[in-house]
Amino acid sequence: MPFVTKLRLTSGDRGALDREIADIKTAAARKGVEFNGPHPDPLAERRVPQSKHLSAHGGRFEDWTYTVYARSIEIVGHDEFARSVADGFPAGIHAEVEIERIRSANSS
Repeated sequence: MPFVTKLRLTSGDRGALDREIADIKTAAARKGVEFNGPHPDPLAERRVPQSKHLSAHGGRFEDWTYTVYARSIEIVGHDEFARSVADGFPAGIHAEVEIERIRSANSS
């Protein structure tokens, strides 16, 4: 039974995220790996409060706002390739990996 490796990659750097996805897609094509995606997720805006001082009584700066970009991909079968892809990503790219076993229609 084949496995489907689902990766969800997120980053605040859209260019770095898109380059990483392009590299994975190129490697998959070179090795004949079944690859689905990338599927973009809606943009996520994040707000982070900023204190002017370390103490709680020092006032605050305006919240820091940034965008998080996300892409999802699936690798069907090719477990070694999927493992090598999921093994490590550059700083600034966060990965969530899910592995799903696919049962054929005639198996019980």
